[in-house]
Amino acid sequence: MANIQEITLGGGCFWCIESAFNKVKGVQSAISGYSNGHTENPTYEAVCTGETGYNEIVRVTFDADIIDFTTILEIFFGLHDPTQLNKQGNDTGTQYRGGIYYHTTEQKEIAEAFIEKLTADKIYAAPIVTELEPVKNYYPAEDYHQDYFNNNPGNTYCNLVVGPKIAKFKQRFVEYLKVD
Repeated sequence: MANIQEITLGGGCFWCIESAFNKVKGVQSAISGYSNGHTENPTYEAVCTGETGYNEIVRVTFDADIIDFTTILEIFFGLHDPTQLNKQGNDTGTQYRGGIYYHTTEQKEIAEAFIEKLTADKIYAAPIVTELEPVKNYYPAEDYHQDYFNNNPGNTYCNLVVGPKIAKFKQRFVEYLKVD
């Protein structure tokens, strides 16, 4: 029987995080959405104002017997800069903050230990500011945001930002990629 788990991750624009995790062995789905805000049924336009408290996130559903949570975290930290507060690259605002929104106490403990090790090993020159909080107020994003990178190959942002990030991800994490 499969060991299905979920984790909610924010690491800048959700199009990149979603596209990468949908390519990982053991990941059943990666769904773009919003979480940890304070309004009901947020829209992309409302989240972009920065006034809802929501973060652009990806809900990753994975089989922990195929890929463990620590490996999910390794990939996640390879996809975003955990030292940037409320931004990733040119995307600026609280909706682009780094965040691990755990679903279980075990996930919280593993993530705390993972971040502590990165800090102790001085992996980053600046402090890690990726927040670690329980998931709350989760909503999937609008349908047009799902699988956005694959469905919008001509989009300028996808070509300039998402594409290079996905190419780097594929090189770095080749052993975790699904066979096409």
